Amino acid sequence: MTTIFDAPEEFATTALAGFAALYSRFVRPVKGGVVRATAVPEGKVAVVVGGGSGHYPAFAGYVGPGLADAAVAGDVFASPSTAAVARVCRKAHRGGGILLGFGNYAGDVLNFGVAAERLRAEGIDVRIVPVTDDVASASAETPAKRRGIAGDLVVFKIAGAAAEAGLSLDEVERITRHANDRTVSFGVAFDGCTLPGAGHPLFTVPEGQMALGLGIHGEPGIREEAIVPASDLAKLLTDKLLAERPAGTVRVGAVLNGLGSTKYEELFVLWTAVAARLKEAGLEVVAPEAGEYVTSLDMQGCSLTLLWLDNELETYWTATCDTPVLRRGEAIATVPATDVLADEDGPAQYPAATEEGKRGGACIARIFGEISALLHDAEEELGLIDARAGDGDHGQGMARGAAAALDAAKAASTVGAGTASVLAAAGDAWADRAGGTSGAIWGLLLRSWSSALNDETEAEGAAVVKGARLALDSVSSLGGAKVGDKTLVDALVPFVETLEKSFAAGKALPAAWADAAAASKAAADATAQLTPKLGRARPLAERSIGHPDAGAVSLSMIAGRVAATLG
Repeated sequence: MTTIFDAPEEFATTALAGFAALYSRFVRPVKGGVVRATAVPEGKVAVVVGGGSGHYPAFAGYVGPGLADAAVAGDVFASPSTAAVARVCRKAHRGGGILLGFGNYAGDVLNFGVAAERLRAEGIDVRIVPVTDDVASASAETPAKRRGIAGDLVVFKIAGAAAEAGLSLDEVERITRHANDRTVSFGVAFDGCTLPGAGHPLFTVPEGQMALGLGIHGEPGIREEAIVPASDLAKLLTDKLLAERPAGTVRVGAVLNGLGSTKYEELFVLWTAVAARLKEAGLEVVAPEAGEYVTSLDMQGCSLTLLWLDNELETYWTATCDTPVLRRGEAIATVPATDVLADEDGPAQYPAATEEGKRGGACIARIFGEISALLHDAEEELGLIDARAGDGDHGQGMARGAAAALDAAKAASTVGAGTASVLAAAGDAWADRAGGTSGAIWGLLLRSWSSALNDETEAEGAAVVKGARLALDSVSSLGGAKVGDKTLVDALVPFVETLEKSFAAGKALPAAWADAAAASKAAADATAQLTPKLGRARPLAERSIGHPDAGAVSLSMIAGRVAATLG
């Protein structure tokens, strides 16, 4: 298990600081990530990669000449926030546009996507390429639904080489997408991983068994089989991937990846059998790699990634690079960067508020005190619900986000911010600290809700009801979820519809809210009978049956606590 840490909630931040200090030749720290420590030519395409922490050397370990220009790091197994992605991208941009690379997970898609929209509004051309290499998570007919696992390294390597060669953003995007289309991975786990500070792993594998098709965020495999010798394991891994070999392919790149607790010598033993199987299949292996490249904390297991090469992809797969964990070819001549990485975070400024608006802001802050206390107490419960078919971090992320929202709301209220400003500040802080899918959704939900309020009055009933509808519309539009997908939306829709109906019938806001909270609780409980159609739980849909959705449950819990507070 993960045993070396101080405060578990600061694990990712502290680890990133230590990494940046150790590898100062390659990287400079910025809030939420790292950027290259060496000068980058003006006009070069910036390749920015990222995702949750807990996967080292992904993602910061890939920053350096010939590969990435910057990396964004979220908390353990949680997507970096929208603010963090945008902040790091601004530091990395050199005028040639930005290519964003990340694994295809709902939280990353949301946060990187919203950040890209913000940057485009600032005049920066941004392209997005989610990595979709995990063959266990979706069929070959629906590759866009696949997760990104160790194929991240392959796709990022090719993107970085294309950008280092001075190609245009259009060309870098085209080549990166081509690499992603021709990259496939499959993995197995012999034991689960444990979050820092947790007393038990996110999942376990029965003794003598291995889990096939695992995820890298603590998601269990899609099925379990008996552990087999290296030669049989090699056949299992290669046969699964060779089934998707493009016609005419005779050369292949390969990465045999350890997940955190599998020894290098074990990988070397397995590689001898893998190489033999690929040779039997008539494939010549080009520049293979074996080691830890995309880990899952202390998970015991491995994955095999294959890149179906053509002449173009081989050029960039074998190109020179110099990063903390991957070095090829002769050293690239560099000079230290001389630009100053100024801190963007100054004291927050809020519009002037009336006395009534200030009272409304103070009320919002008190409500977040109740929400934060609720989610702190429910952290373990929500984590266990999430771990049924997800990665088990929902409780941790919600507690972290609510605590940050409370701090921001109190700070804003203390300096005299009004109702809308306090709620907006809380939403931004929730998203920035929680990260992941839930952080993105709750940040968007609260920020959208605040747009119906103002700083001159308290939170009046009609405005609160209008804000609820705006929040639902924003979450549905950006996330794409609908009722029946087994997400937070299953509880949010009946909450909003009941709130509108009860308020329109003449009930006061506290009574209408209580009706809405009851409706959301019933809907959240009913998600136990659904199968997930979005997010990390989708590949393990059958394991989820009989258990409610963690996002729906947490929303209904919050609605219930606010109802009690209003009452």
